[in-house]
Amino acid sequence: MAILEFINPLNSDWTTWGLTLLSAFFIGVSKSGLKGLSMFVIPLFAHLYGGKASVGIILPCLLMGDLMALRFFYKSANIKLILRLIPPAVIGILVAVFIGAKINDVQFKYTMGTAILVCVGLLVYNEFKGKINISESKVFGNTLGLTGGFATMIGNAAGPIFNLYLLSMRLPKAAYIGTGAWFYLLLNSFKIPFHIVSWETINWQTLQLNLIMFPVLISGTFTGKKIVGYIPEKPYRYFIYTITLLSAILLFIR
Repeated sequence: MAILEFINPLNSDWTTWGLTLLSAFFIGVSKSGLKGLSMFVIPLFAHLYGGKASVGIILPCLLMGDLMALRFFYKSANIKLILRLIPPAVIGILVAVFIGAKINDVQFKYTMGTAILVCVGLLVYNEFKGKINISESKVFGNTLGLTGGFATMIGNAAGPIFNLYLLSMRLPKAAYIGTGAWFYLLLNSFKIPFHIVSWETINWQTLQLNLIMFPVLISGTFTGKKIVGYIPEKPYRYFIYTITLLSAILLFIR
């Protein structure tokens, strides 16, 4: 009985427990290079554990994934490229902390989904025409930072937005993954105290579940890194565009 309580601290049914471990694997795969795959985990966890509670369960796993991504790609990272996004993202997180419990989920999802679809359109146009320098626009950068900070606090749903910004810089895939890992690590670390003290979505039981998820997640990071190594640069960019687009659509039906 004690063993069962240790491996299943939230007393979930075993189907939920199995889906949780499978989700941990996909978070690892996503963090090590196949960006966007973890977006499919977010609505699943919301269904299994409830919207707000699921955010606290996923967050430590995202942090572990960020650390593993840096282990693989830290030499290629360039943190200077994303420092300008930190201040507006922090403001977005702080705003979300105070109004997160009152936000209209339907309106938020539709607004976010529309914004991401527009950004995808701009980036696809830029991919073929090369006339829009999105990463150098202060207005665009501040808007992405603020919106993404809000989205990442509300539901860990900012991946597509920040991925679009990084893609606009046309970084090689190793630099793209490593730079993104630094950015997500900084933001996710900043969110932890609010989940513990303000929202109370991280506690000893959820952390115990995270400890069970971590080995599976880490195996996912090694799998993701291996897969990324076989994908050429240009097809990799198109893959990220596709996953980002699907993530945006998912926000409408989540």
